[in-house]
Amino acid sequence: MGPKNNELPHSRKDKMPMRVLITGQSYHPAFNGQAVFTVNLAEGLAARGHEVMVVASSDCKRPYCQTRNGVQIRRLGAISLSRWHRDAALTPFPDRALGKILREFRPHIVHIQDHYPISRSAVRLARLQGIKTLGTNHFMPQNLKPYLGWLAQVGGDALDWLLWHWMLHLYNQLDFVTAPSRTAVAILQRVGLTTPAFPVSCGVDVEFFRPLPHLDPLAWRRHFQLAPDRTVFLYVGRVDGEKRLDILLHACQRLQDTPIQLAIAGRGAAQDELQRLAQKLGLGDRVRFLGFVPQEELPALLNSVDIFAMPSDAELLSIATLEAMACGRPVLAARGQALPELITEGVNGLLFRPGDPADAARQMARLVQMRDAWAQMGQANRTKAEFHHVGKTVEIYEQIYGSLVSDMPSPYVSARRPSRPIFPRKVQELLTQFRH
Repeated sequence: MGPKNNELPHSRKDKMPMRVLITGQSYHPAFNGQAVFTVNLAEGLAARGHEVMVVASSDCKRPYCQTRNGVQIRRLGAISLSRWHRDAALTPFPDRALGKILREFRPHIVHIQDHYPISRSAVRLARLQGIKTLGTNHFMPQNLKPYLGWLAQVGGDALDWLLWHWMLHLYNQLDFVTAPSRTAVAILQRVGLTTPAFPVSCGVDVEFFRPLPHLDPLAWRRHFQLAPDRTVFLYVGRVDGEKRLDILLHACQRLQDTPIQLAIAGRGAAQDELQRLAQKLGLGDRVRFLGFVPQEELPALLNSVDIFAMPSDAELLSIATLEAMACGRPVLAARGQALPELITEGVNGLLFRPGDPADAARQMARLVQMRDAWAQMGQANRTKAEFHHVGKTVEIYEQIYGSLVSDMPSPYVSARRPSRPIFPRKVQELLTQFRH
């Protein structure tokens, strides 16, 4: 009997090192949630003594190998899709390379991060060899539709159905599925996922992202050319269409008499369009496009601003929001998808109606007036972020891997034995913490 939906299988008791193969389109230095999660997971597993290999599309077209922080990385030759997105690439025929990798690495488990060619090939080959497969879903149709042009405009619900079922065709073949939040799991089940699934936070490094009480915020504002005497709202992440940064720009235009500044850190396909919109709206220095900010400077940037803003209505968790929470910043967020799981109205931030710049402006103005509550909101966010400690995430995945492979005496068996049904109390306790 296999695990039921919303249940995890029992974990192994021996805690022997495993060989874990993780696949997906992107990895470091890509600047997106999937890549950040994959890096944290892979390096966390390696630090716990497991042998980890990540297979992803090449970020320079050519195939290459490297080792980073204990993780073996195989980049497969790829075709650039920069016409649609500067950071996008695709490996069209990965079977031969993946077949060689599976023979040589001999993984105990294959963990996919998406449903694109590398992961599809990995699952097909793993199933042929009796290797257990797990998938984490980071996808929503909104992630692709901004790049589909006229098709996105005329496709409507039919296009959403097609994109979902493209993903489900692969994920319904897996042994187990995770998603970053309860909302994310509910969405998958609503659109047709039949594989057992459970929410596991992507996690956040709360030791790296933390309050910095001795930091000089004015010095860092000067470094980023931010206003020293205004309330600064900060967005960090991909500057792409589905992030709905246009909502924040229109909201700022409505707050001409309020001393605020919006800072946007990141890069993406929508950057030029947003800069033109800011100019058209006459925002001037009320908005600052910071471009790419190195990882080592993000904690200082987050600690130097007043409020973090996440306007996207397509977030299945939002690692960037968790990082800001870990730094003790109040949050303004859209009341869409999984963001209300992180933000409790009036306790650690405020929410606005998705896609509504007028309501966004109202909530921005409210937060500016709530200056006396910022410290308390920040502390509430820090406390909540600690429940999402990436170390807990890695431990849970270690438990899931162990449970799935425990019924397999070898990575190469012809029969795919079912996993045992429910998960141990230790994992239940960790997962319960993520729900608070």
